[in-house]
Amino acid sequence: MRDSLSDPIHYRSLSSVAESIRDGKISPVELTASLLSRIDSVDGQLMSYATVMAEQAMETAREAEQEILAGHYKGPLHGVPIAVKDLCFTAGTRTMGGLKVLREFVPSYDATVVRKLREAGSVILGKLNLTEGALSGYHRDFPIPVNPWGESLWAGVSSSGSGVATAAGLCFASLGTDTGGSIRYPAMANAVVGLKPTYGRVSRYGVLELAASLDHIGPMTRSVRDAAIVFETISGFDGSDSSSLRDSVPRISESLTDELTDIRIGVDEHYLSFGTNPALVDAIHEVIEVLRQLGAEIVALSMPKSDPMDLRNAWLPICAYEAHKAHSATYPSRADEYGGYFGDVLKMGASMSVEDYAKSTKLRKKISVTYESALEAVDAVICPSGGSVFPVEKEVQYGNMEKLRSVIQNFQGQFTIPADLAGTPTITVPCGFSDEGSPYAVQFLGNRLSESNLCRIAHAYEQATQWNQRHPTI
Repeated sequence: MRDSLSDPIHYRSLSSVAESIRDGKISPVELTASLLSRIDSVDGQLMSYATVMAEQAMETAREAEQEILAGHYKGPLHGVPIAVKDLCFTAGTRTMGGLKVLREFVPSYDATVVRKLREAGSVILGKLNLTEGALSGYHRDFPIPVNPWGESLWAGVSSSGSGVATAAGLCFASLGTDTGGSIRYPAMANAVVGLKPTYGRVSRYGVLELAASLDHIGPMTRSVRDAAIVFETISGFDGSDSSSLRDSVPRISESLTDELTDIRIGVDEHYLSFGTNPALVDAIHEVIEVLRQLGAEIVALSMPKSDPMDLRNAWLPICAYEAHKAHSATYPSRADEYGGYFGDVLKMGASMSVEDYAKSTKLRKKISVTYESALEAVDAVICPSGGSVFPVEKEVQYGNMEKLRSVIQNFQGQFTIPADLAGTPTITVPCGFSDEGSPYAVQFLGNRLSESNLCRIAHAYEQATQWNQRHPTI
């Protein structure tokens, strides 16, 4: 593990602080107090937290410290301060999902992912802001997280708070969700690692739904090893989630290496460059050369040719129909409490018939089969992680479907939507910066259950380049 010990402690990796906690060099209580102080002093300008759970966090930190001193060390998350997206149920603490209709909702139980984090000894600092209902626009009653690399820059879609908090050193890891790109876009925009697992690897139980057949939960961190640690903790079968997979969870963090001699990485030059910022394309070509030097075999292949808007038009009806079902208790009975964009999507879902949904599902299967077939020839395919970060006005992000069109047209959905439709895993890692200091990111796409290979590739690249050691100045 390479970590800059000269960095302020809030920018050190989860893996690094975990070792220091285990060895008694860092106190979980002092570490938690330090991060809570940083949140208090910095997050007023970044707006990443919806709810800070300071008292609970300090109580958990004290318990963790006593357990560790007594020789009951639970593992690399024990005593480490993290945060979760405000879609995840937290018993006794409100879970709002960026929704006015849920401003006062307090769950009586923890989401499975939260329970697993607690059982691992994590210190949960709080709940992170997001778009309304985890779609593309924000509700006016909620703040918009601010990208720490530039206040005018887009911070990503629904897991924006998770991306901002992780990048700004306001937690050592966070949970995000991904229905159409919402782990990968904010990971790209904020220069952090985002792992979207295989659908069903991580339980959705106790996580507010956007679209049940598309929703994924995964870690956002400042290193690939850290993402692997969190993934190993939150994954596994859960009988409370009908989509949960029984496949065993690999011990990825223990098998990461710096070489890729037996790895085949697919490259479709037209796919990765069409409509992509040329400077980002150049950065990805540099990634390919690094991977080649690490021993990977670079294989030319052809990915399905899909226009981003065509893919969105296949994805959006499924999302709208399932979102309408998920919000049946409050929509349309409280329609006036929904914001413009999410309200428009729910209205679309309400207008759809079962036949309309079946038609979209048939198209989804066709896209997924073609996509997965292209992935079978290699261990991973390299591409952008949804495009490049761009400047955006706050007012536009509070808009309706028509107003948000100017934002959505920047989304390169050909790099995000297929993996959600097919339920296949991906990982996003930083791969450089523009001349103006905006982050660049690369994404590796893999077959079902290939998280181990994806993390291995991303880790080897990360160790060879150290882009993850560059942090924003707050």
